[in-house]
Amino acid sequence: MPTFPAAPIPGQDRTAQWVRADRDRLIHPNLPSGRTDRTVIVEGRGCHVRDSRGRRYLDAAAVLGMMQVGHGREEIVSAATAQLGTLECFHLWESMSNDKAIELAVRLTDLAPAGLDRAFFTSGGAEGNEIALRMARFFHYRRQQPERTWILSRRTAYHGIAYGAGSVSGLPVYHEGFGPQLPHVHHLTAPDPYQNSAYDGEDVTEFCLRELRETIERIGPDRIAAMIGEPVMSVGGAVVPPPDYWPRVAELLRSHGILLIFDEVVTAYGRTGHWFAAEHFGVRPDLLVTAKGITSGYVPHGAVLVTEEVAAAVTGSTGFPIGFTYTGHPTACAVALANLDIIEREKLLDNATTTGGHLADRLATLTDLPVVGDVRQIGLMLGIELVADKESRAQLPTGTAPVAQALREDAGIILRGNPRSLLINPPLVMDRATADELADGLHTVLARVEPDGRVRP
Repeated sequence: MPTFPAAPIPGQDRTAQWVRADRDRLIHPNLPSGRTDRTVIVEGRGCHVRDSRGRRYLDAAAVLGMMQVGHGREEIVSAATAQLGTLECFHLWESMSNDKAIELAVRLTDLAPAGLDRAFFTSGGAEGNEIALRMARFFHYRRQQPERTWILSRRTAYHGIAYGAGSVSGLPVYHEGFGPQLPHVHHLTAPDPYQNSAYDGEDVTEFCLRELRETIERIGPDRIAAMIGEPVMSVGGAVVPPPDYWPRVAELLRSHGILLIFDEVVTAYGRTGHWFAAEHFGVRPDLLVTAKGITSGYVPHGAVLVTEEVAAAVTGSTGFPIGFTYTGHPTACAVALANLDIIEREKLLDNATTTGGHLADRLATLTDLPVVGDVRQIGLMLGIELVADKESRAQLPTGTAPVAQALREDAGIILRGNPRSLLINPPLVMDRATADELADGLHTVLARVEPDGRVRP
């Protein structure tokens, strides 16, 4: 595991300057204007980062669920440097191409579930979901079914915050105050085995399938383009669906000619112990969106993998009319190739399974605490659901933010949460000792959390 070198740490004066400049010049996502504290991260190695005051933190979020190979990998720096010195940038418009984009397209489609044989490159996950939505509608348009415009999604889903991606996200915070959303979007109930009161005593999968069938009948199967979903809901709480959910959803959609889009922005590239979470559920979607772990976040990049049937329809005789400035950026592609090499060479898919299992074992007894309702795990993707009352399974009145803050300040653990759950997505290079460090910190802090959401000193 890489360690921090003995490097000088910026002094308090420099940190104070950065904090003032940050407050005065930067706009942060999800940061109220009245909040003045800042943590300025200046260095990363392996599973840890260090701030400008010299404090070391365990990055239990892999930044934002993307740092598969850990911080500070010299192999990736070397790959980027070499490519910057050869061909730093070029485009893929019309007949132009570049060697690294071609190599990465071959590599990804070889790794992907069988049948996903074509790749379209983006700069990130929200862009990828925008492309997938456009491709789904355009697919039907090119097949003389322009009336197929409806997109089915799910409540509590997160697909990014671009216009279309934000519209299909099932979280009201991304809709309120932003005017009309993308039309012809319908949100379904998501499967959540722990919050089972939402299903009126019915089996979770049966409830969701019945609702899906009724929705298809109400809208009309010949008006629906696609359904989009995360195989495992990430921002929604690392919620793993019942094993029969996705196979049965896929079968129903296929019977009506409705495309299935898997958003694997978080779950791909080993996060669940597979290259793609689709493999875990034995499902091959028509379109599969990836980003984040494709480069371990070292540079922005993403890919949408599609079937030959989808590719043939959307390219057609005139080509797919949508692209981005940085589509197939050669430096990003070179970094992705180096990143995939590390994942394969270091067997990080296996490590996600074994270390994830060890971490889940260490965290299982958290449910003995009055505020921990559920601990969920698949690979190195975990969710800890916090409750005010175990019988009602109601969330803490404060949400999880005060707990996440206490973990950072008191235990040196950086992670994020939604109103109900703490989300744990550490780098896939995490070893047992680092997993134990994380588990110890979680046990210590969560034992101090009261049902009203307060964290005792």
